[in-house]
Amino acid sequence: MKKTKLTFAATVTVAAAAAIWGVQALNAQQPGFKRVEVQDRDLSIPGRHAVQARAEFEPGGAVGRHTHPGEELSIVLEGALVLEVDGQPARTVKAGESFFISAGVVHAGRNAGKGKAVVFATYIVEKGKPVATPVK
Repeated sequence: MKKTKLTFAATVTVAAAAAIWGVQALNAQQPGFKRVEVQDRDLSIPGRHAVQARAEFEPGGAVGRHTHPGEELSIVLEGALVLEVDGQPARTVKAGESFFISAGVVHAGRNAGKGKAVVFATYIVEKGKPVATPVK
C-alpha cells in the first residue's frame, strides 16, 4: 500500500512538473503573451487530466506555433484573436466565440486588436506530458 501511494505521488509530481514546464516554455518565448494555469484535475479517463488556463495577449502579442497532447476547447473572453491552424485558413475569433483544436494539431494565435485579448482554455491532455510543446 505504501509503495502504491509513493508511486502515485511520484507520478503526480512528474505530471505537474511536465505541465508547468510546457507552459513556462511557451511563455518564455512569447513577449506580450502570458498563460496562467487556473486548475489541473484528474479525470475518470485513464491517463488523462484536464488543465484550465487563462491566456492574455497584449496588443501585438502572440503565441507561436505549438501543439498539445490532447484536445483544446477555448473561448475568447475579451478582444479578438487571429487563430492559425495548420491546414486551415486563418480566422478571427472574437469575444464570446469559441474554438476547438484537435490533439497534435499545430496552431498559433495572435492578438487581432488594439486592446488586450483574453482566452480561457480547457485542455484534456495526457498525463506526464507538457500541456504545450513549441513547434518550429
